Amino acid sequence: MDLQEDLISILKFYKSLGIESIPLADSFKETVQKSNLISSEYVIANAVKINLSSEEKAQALKSLLEEIGDCQRCKLSKGRKNIVFGEGDVNTPIMFIGEAPGRDEDIQGRPFVGQAGQILTSLINNMGKEKGFNFQRDDVFIANIVKCRPPENRDPQPDEIASCIKFLNKQVEVIAPKIIISLGRISTHTLMGLKTPLNKFSISEARGKFFDYKINGMTIPVMPTFHPAYFLRNPKDKHLTWSDALVVLEKLRRTE
Repeated sequence: MDLQEDLISILKFYKSLGIESIPLADSFKETVQKSNLISSEYVIANAVKINLSSEEKAQALKSLLEEIGDCQRCKLSKGRKNIVFGEGDVNTPIMFIGEAPGRDEDIQGRPFVGQAGQILTSLINNMGKEKGFNFQRDDVFIANIVKCRPPENRDPQPDEIASCIKFLNKQVEVIAPKIIISLGRISTHTLMGLKTPLNKFSISEARGKFFDYKINGMTIPVMPTFHPAYFLRNPKDKHLTWSDALVVLEKLRRTE
């Protein structure tokens, strides 16, 4: 067992004793970063929850983006213009996860900036005004299951998801949101870890009910709901996602 595995095992042992956080001396952080024994601090940050500062979270995400680099890990790289990493507040209690960038996102390198993005932004801003909450789009974090646009906006394929999901997982580990909202069937199907074919999965049946997303010692409740693009075709159903959002806000209120 190498040093990284030793540290993770020790931290998990501390967690089993009920210790929820430990301080990290600056000298230790500098040693870790200089030695490169642990590729990113967030690898151990969630074995026992360490309270990372905003600067440390931002640096971890910057390191992750550098790790992604000019990614050629799957065939989506052949047709993309920009990697769409994700954006938002690293300290947000709510993280939104969609499926993949579209045309506008690919051009701008930002998530949810097209027509569906306008619907999502409206949802987030209205959530932020509800019953004493005070946040807008910039105050949450938005990402996707895959970070490159599939050709003609087709569904991302299993091998493409498999190549990219580790980067999303690392984003979740760093941000450590209190709640995730999964947007659409592909995001929900992936986060649920289902092995059943995607064409057998119904977001209509899954939405509105929390499930747990377990990652690196963390358990994060996830609320599935419709992808905003669905409302471009079915605007009358927007009230369903709004009802899901209200359930999320109520749960968030209870955790504060």
